[in-house]
Amino acid sequence: MAQAYTEQSQWRNRAEFMQGREQIEAFLQRKWARELAYRLIKEAWAWSDNHIAVRFAYEWRDDSGQWYRSYGNENWEFAADGRMQRRIASINDLPIAEAERKFHWPQGPRPADHPGLTELGL
Repeated sequence: MAQAYTEQSQWRNRAEFMQGREQIEAFLQRKWARELAYRLIKEAWAWSDNHIAVRFAYEWRDDSGQWYRSYGNENWEFAADGRMQRRIASINDLPIAEAERKFHWPQGPRPADHPGLTELGL
């Protein structure tokens, strides 16, 4: 997955700043170890030239069983070869009860017939 980013790609995720594939890989390993049962929905917000903005929500639980819905926006900038060279993410985490979950599908990609953010009122 890290090959999708330029070698000197710059990321900001919440208050964490990373530069380069090695730091991004370490960040993603920590994230995926912490955010369990992860389900994500993204919607394109705007785009032009080599920039894309998306809004997203994802649901996950921690190792104690507490569920969260994380909301945010990402701005992506791409190099001429199509790899991401900059990612800026602003994210807020909302603790939710398991009964409040809205993203129900087996682990893996979201099924094509599952409602998106707009349809879910998010």
